[in-house]
Amino acid sequence: MGPPGAGKGTQGELLARHLEVPRFSTGEMLREARAQGSELGRRAQSYMDAGELVPDEVVLGLIAEALDDTPPTGGFILDGFPRTVAQAQGLDAILDEREAPLDGVVWLNVPEEELVRRLTGRDGSENRTDDEPETVRRRIQVYRDETEPVVRWYARKGLRVIEADGMGSIEEIQSGLRRELAR
Repeated sequence: MGPPGAGKGTQGELLARHLEVPRFSTGEMLREARAQGSELGRRAQSYMDAGELVPDEVVLGLIAEALDDTPPTGGFILDGFPRTVAQAQGLDAILDEREAPLDGVVWLNVPEEELVRRLTGRDGSENRTDDEPETVRRRIQVYRDETEPVVRWYARKGLRVIEADGMGSIEEIQSGLRRELAR
């Protein structure tokens, strides 16, 4: 977990490869659905373009389908999900049905100005309309309002929360994550 631009996708992918487990990125799933022009993609597009969260029932449905299509035998990584306490509660229900509880949460922290710099400085290869400066700042505010409370919710439930510094090289951040997970 972490704000937009914190490196969740990069670090999640590296960690999934290291642990040899599947990684489920709702952001990638939603962008793929949007690119394919599916009903889900059309529903999600207006929310994503405005920097808003996609409705819970849509995202939870994606996660349930992904878990059903790829049974996680040795674990899994959720990349950037859940984003709200309601999604976390929905995820708990989905995981309870599959007897696949969460072990912990990795929370990447990056200062806001660095997030804005990273997101507005992308090379354009992703063609993301949600990376304009005003939209980026809105996305960060939505994260603060909606997603940071999820981390506190998990901590109150007794789930292990690993707070990681999202600054430094990709390799430095990954190395720190692996050290923390090994504890």
